[in-house]
Amino acid sequence: MEKIRTVKIQNPEYGDTYTAHIQKNGNGWIGRIREVPEVSCEQNTQGALLKALKNELHAALIARADAWDKEIEADIKAGRLDPLGDKALEDLRADRCKDLFSVIENKTKLS
Repeated sequence: MEKIRTVKIQNPEYGDTYTAHIQKNGNGWIGRIREVPEVSCEQNTQGALLKALKNELHAALIARADAWDKEIEADIKAGRLDPLGDKALEDLRADRCKDLFSVIENKTKLS
């Protein structure tokens, strides 16, 4: 087996960058994405491996997003987020909230 190499893989949808660890293994190539452990592939060529890793990464990120959406939906239906909403409304009524745009504008002026 050869030395492990790292290759950066860009997620074009969100602009995130992931690190692929790839290695020649006999006649083929193996690789995985460090930040998304469920993504690992084996292919005959380095190019095919990188393409497979990109495809598997995309599928894993979509699966994670779908799972997150389902979890949030379940939390909303079960009322687990109601206390947060109640607290936000309480703060708003007590005038303990700031206009987000003015906060951003003030930080921009200070920079």
